[in-house]
Amino acid sequence: MNKINFNIPSKKKIFENFKKLKKFNHYSNSGKFTNDCEQWLNKNIKSKTCLLVHSCTAALEMCSLLLNIKKDDEVIMPSYTFVSTANAFILRGGKPVFIDVDPDTCNIDPSKIEKAITKKTRAIIAVHYAGVSCDMDKILKIAKKNSLYIVEDMAQGILSSYKNRPLGSIGDLATISFHETKNIHCGEGGALLINNPKFIKRAKIIRDKGTNRDLFNQNIVNKYTWVDYGSSYGLSEINAAFLYSQLKQAKKIIKKRLMIFNHYHKLLKNLEIKNIIKRPLIPKYAKHNGHIYYILIRNNKRDKLMDYLKQKKIQSVFHYVPLHSSPFGRKKSNCKSNMINTNYISKNLLRLPLHLNLKKKEIEKVCETINEFFKKNI
Repeated sequence: MNKINFNIPSKKKIFENFKKLKKFNHYSNSGKFTNDCEQWLNKNIKSKTCLLVHSCTAALEMCSLLLNIKKDDEVIMPSYTFVSTANAFILRGGKPVFIDVDPDTCNIDPSKIEKAITKKTRAIIAVHYAGVSCDMDKILKIAKKNSLYIVEDMAQGILSSYKNRPLGSIGDLATISFHETKNIHCGEGGALLINNPKFIKRAKIIRDKGTNRDLFNQNIVNKYTWVDYGSSYGLSEINAAFLYSQLKQAKKIIKKRLMIFNHYHKLLKNLEIKNIIKRPLIPKYAKHNGHIYYILIRNNKRDKLMDYLKQKKIQSVFHYVPLHSSPFGRKKSNCKSNMINTNYISKNLLRLPLHLNLKKKEIEKVCETINEFFKKNI
């Protein structure tokens, strides 16, 4: 059998819009395909406004600007996340405050949030790991009680939902990734979703390098000029054209990924019954999008299993090194809870191949190989 890759980026009809670019003769940001993508996202995510940007990192940086994060302002978030979640706020002088995650979902543990709140706390970042929703009602209640903003980092969460509410439509702000490792992609891309109307006008200024170009384009002002902080956050029309073809296929793509997820889940059930691994748990309140299939391996055998799979030409990968344990994280952040679950998950979580090219017999081969390993290594 040929090598089974961890990820092969989706190629469904990705070039169908490229010929139209010549017709419109517009290749920078804010053209027809940008508008088409933003309309699709608003319709399907039900956010009040959506702005296409060049990465989820850019969207998070815009959140930090919109929240006016200043020196020593605190932002509560999980440590088990990508570096951009913290970096966006550190760049403005803010301080990430890390708390532990729920061992069942790898999402921020709401029961630990209130103890981490101080007079300097400005926001809570709800990272929806693997496209599985955080327990948002509990987080919303805490935020309301303490007058805090909520940012949903749903880099992995397109078309997932919480109690039938699309992820990205719940917090004041939300961010999404269209990196090639995600379900829907354009190589590199992202979006900022805005649900709190107070941020809409300023978000457009920040995306347009701090200028009021949007008002100029609406003929509200005669000239556009520099009025606020900002940067070049827009996504090119070339990427937007690529992305729009993917968005039109999004529901089919996610349906296929869920089929793969469910096949893994069925084939690996017996190992969980034997208490050898733990499979992903999807809470009743969550509907997920099949972004990741991972297993948690007991008895510290994760790295050995990864090596064994590699010998059999199966590519598997671990995920985040917790930010609280990283060199820069130790320097720039605080921990407000023990990190027992975060540390355990980081050392024992293994992600298995999941992409549209993955065949049923390849899924079965992966699971057979995992079973084979544990027969030799119990």
